[in-house]
Amino acid sequence: MSDFSSALSVTSSGLRAQAARLRHVSENIANADTPGYRRKTVAFEINPNAPGVSVGRVQLDQKDPKRIFDPAHPMADESGHYQGSNVDLILEIADAREAQRSYEANLKMFDQTRQMSASLMDLLRR
Repeated sequence: MSDFSSALSVTSSGLRAQAARLRHVSENIANADTPGYRRKTVAFEINPNAPGVSVGRVQLDQKDPKRIFDPAHPMADESGHYQGSNVDLILEIADAREAQRSYEANLKMFDQTRQMSASLMDLLRR
């Protein structure tokens, strides 16, 4: 039975990790037009002492933000430019789709493990 519980532990850690990734992607998309906002990325870490994956530190993307020309903007400097965000919506949509598919794969594995465990219990009852 410990194999089933470790499989459930691994898949549930994957679910938590992809959910955290989706949260940061959605935050990036929501702040795409916020001046000075830097894109957040999250890295996954493997703990050698425990099965599964965990969410590492949130990091800020170091890519330079866009310089936007709008002399009427309150944050514009003397040349009429201000710093926009460094969020690329196409990249964020691709990351969201990848995280969604990974989440669905982990969910499917969780469900398969649960079904196998239930089938084993039914066989043992007979």
